[in-house]
Amino acid sequence: MGRSDEEFAAFLAGEPMDDSWHDSPWVRSMTDLGKELSRVHVLRSPLTDYLRYELAAYPGNITAGENIGIIDLARQEVSGLPDHDFWLFDDAEVYRMHYTDSGRFIGAELLPAGAVARYQGYREIARKHAVPFADYRKTLPQD
Repeated sequence: MGRSDEEFAAFLAGEPMDDSWHDSPWVRSMTDLGKELSRVHVLRSPLTDYLRYELAAYPGNITAGENIGIIDLARQEVSGLPDHDFWLFDDAEVYRMHYTDSGRFIGAELLPAGAVARYQGYREIARKHAVPFADYRKTLPQD
């Protein structure tokens, strides 16, 4: 069992997460360099256990300086977005993310440079429709 598997099992068991969950070192390492980190997580409720685990880490990312929004497709319709997750880095590289059916990340695929402009457009659509994570979190059932 790898570190993330152990951490996921601990989360499901209700155990406290380590200090990195309160102020993400990776996010902090980027924001301390003056980089802007933001994401819009497009998901569909009800949340899987793995999505609940992912979202539980977001407050520490926000503390470290990341801006996070949520689009829950069970609550709002948004057209014009791809049917997959992606990361856009420095408006220069775009990666298509791959996940298992339960939502566990399994890898990223670098897309051709010609795809960047299309994904910048997707980013703007997502930003326009996203709800700030703190607002979305208030609507979730409390465990």
